[in-house]
Amino acid sequence: MKIANAPCSWGVLEFEAQGKSPDYTEVLNEMQMLGYRGTELGDWGFLPTDCEKLRAELVSRELTLVGAFVPIPFADPWAHRLGEARAEQHARLLVAAGFNTAFIVLSDDNVTVEERTENVGRIRPEHGLTQEQWDTFIAGVHRVAQSVRDEMGLRTVFHHHCAGYVETPAEVDILMQRTDPDLVGLCFDTGHYRFGGGDPLDIFDKHAERIWHVHFKDCDPEIAARTCNEDWNYHTAVTNGVFCELGKGDVDFPAFIAELRNRNYDGWIVVEQDVLPEMGSPYQSAKRNLQYLNSIGV
Repeated sequence: MKIANAPCSWGVLEFEAQGKSPDYTEVLNEMQMLGYRGTELGDWGFLPTDCEKLRAELVSRELTLVGAFVPIPFADPWAHRLGEARAEQHARLLVAAGFNTAFIVLSDDNVTVEERTENVGRIRPEHGLTQEQWDTFIAGVHRVAQSVRDEMGLRTVFHHHCAGYVETPAEVDILMQRTDPDLVGLCFDTGHYRFGGGDPLDIFDKHAERIWHVHFKDCDPEIAARTCNEDWNYHTAVTNGVFCELGKGDVDFPAFIAELRNRNYDGWIVVEQDVLPEMGSPYQSAKRNLQYLNSIGV
């Protein structure tokens, strides 16, 4: 298993955050210095969108591009066409830059629906999609995944995510049950699954064959509990460090890695820790995260 990191670990997030995040050269330099072997694209425009420049920046640092995160509000049928175009734009860049094995990482357009953002970590059935909305959602995921496969030959995974419409274990189950297993894989995120109310180890009994890509994120149980008890929203939970450094929360990474090995997983592990600009040194956190993974034999 190969270890990558992602721009979100340096505060480059898909939603507005206080403070200024570093530019891409600093992020890539620090990934290289620490010994990470790959990265994801991050927000469109963070890394170069000229294919030759993108490839040069990564190859010169011996980094591989392993995925591109594309959030789309799939519950809105009018967003599907634009979402398809955005995913194709990302896919064309990946292929043109020579990263033909990278994934398109689809997700809901998280942190845009107030009810989901305000009730993170404590989602109830009434906060979820109706049957008709699920039909629309699944049709959009299929449309985009089919398009990037047909046009660019890239595979698609779906990233469940807190403060979006696929947060809870039950919602992950519905998504997996209703999507084509040959077309859509699962980008399994340990921290989001834990914060969403699940035990990450349970995923192997449910959807092991669908795990094509893995994000390693930890979850602080005390901050998660405060989020529920004090009615925090997603932004407050993240700012208070609900996604802590690896090994400092309650995700059982040694057991999770053992399961990956038992099932011959040979893909990437992407470390993701949402380190906002006011939360300390991203470099030091990324260093400790890699040291932790090395200490447990990764």
